[in-house]
Amino acid sequence: MEPAKLLDVLHLAEQLKDTTRHAYTTNGRHESVAEHSWRITLFAYFLRDEFPELDMDKVLRMCLIHDLGECFTGDIPSFEKTAADTAREDNALLDWVASLPAPYSADMAALYAEMDALQTPEAKLYKALDKLEAVIQHNESPLDTWIPLEYELNLTYGNENVAHSPYLTELRRAILNETEKKLQECI
Repeated sequence: MEPAKLLDVLHLAEQLKDTTRHAYTTNGRHESVAEHSWRITLFAYFLRDEFPELDMDKVLRMCLIHDLGECFTGDIPSFEKTAADTAREDNALLDWVASLPAPYSADMAALYAEMDALQTPEAKLYKALDKLEAVIQHNESPLDTWIPLEYELNLTYGNENVAHSPYLTELRRAILNETEKKLQECI
């Protein structure tokens, strides 16, 4: 990629450092989209041995790029996001992807199509990690930052995304144990 275009891409991606998510960090600061993307990528890295049959390089790339659309729309929590919000984000993202030089445009377009379809083992793993990381972050955040619906949501969020894998199901159970311990703070 020519240096000027690479800098354009990096400048756009930098916006995710300042784009906050609904979740908070352990110290009570809003988490950024960039921090979330970094951690699910790290998460995938540490699961390489658990999923040796998968193309983990592809999973890592999915994790890295999965929230780039939020450069254009900001982060909208999953429980507030409408179909119109998703369409707006997807359209802006795909227009941007189409503007990238080859081979990045085709590679990213193919990755996004695969991620959207959620049919391949790689796409299913990326999506499970995306959901699980959100629950882990909520478990790490101060309980007074949770909104009422999160008390129930953290007990079930991502369950359907891990059901295809015994390992992910076991991991979800461990995360649920952390959630239940966290909720004991309320009592």
